[in-house]
Amino acid sequence: MQRDALVRYVDEQLQVSRFRDYCPNGLQVEGKPHISRVVTGVTASQALLDAAVAARADLVLVHHGYFWKGENPTLVGMRRRRLATLLHHDINLLAYHLPLDCHPVWGNNAQLGLRLGLAVTPPTTFDQLLWQGELPQSVTLAELGARLAAALERQPLLCDGGHDRPLRRLAWCTGAAQDEIEQAALVGADCFISGEVSERTVHQARELGIHFIAAGHHATERYGVQALGQHLAEQFGLEVQFIDIDNPV
Repeated sequence: MQRDALVRYVDEQLQVSRFRDYCPNGLQVEGKPHISRVVTGVTASQALLDAAVAARADLVLVHHGYFWKGENPTLVGMRRRRLATLLHHDINLLAYHLPLDCHPVWGNNAQLGLRLGLAVTPPTTFDQLLWQGELPQSVTLAELGARLAAALERQPLLCDGGHDRPLRRLAWCTGAAQDEIEQAALVGADCFISGEVSERTVHQARELGIHFIAAGHHATERYGVQALGQHLAEQFGLEVQFIDIDNPV
């Protein structure tokens, strides 16, 4: 498949032009014009790039790419090595940040809700980050933590919000969205789930009366890029391989 046609298709499907993001979305590094093998992953780390070279990939598709707002733009050290790997092997880098968080089917938030078995209420706007849903049956905080551990293969951090009501209505936002906890409390969620936690988040949970779970930035954002990659494989007959570079955060 021609690279430009593939990029154009994904850009349109993820409504890239409608987002104001912290980084460029879409084609970040240009490589060969024809695509047959794709490697997907969470972050365009050197380990993922090396694995893509070994897999003879034509394109790497990730959630966390390069050229972040406020980042040092000089191409030295780690940045130079990463870009040199892509350019030397003529590999394209395709990255989608907020558009891949928000997509109603392939997005990280949609996929997390699916893995938790939630009856999901989609956000009212395309770019809204806070998702909501209900469990079929009420659970305790410990039971919800165990369900997350089984679904994500990672032990989450549980922060007790100081209430003893059963948990059924959940709000969540993957990645580093711990500061959405106040909005989660405003919409009446019993528990808020995100990837990361800050020191302040524990105090907020206690004072807002909402349980909080930090389930891992990497762990909560593995599934959007996999869903998108699977769709591209089915849609265009591409060979797509997800490579998980472990990250405890």
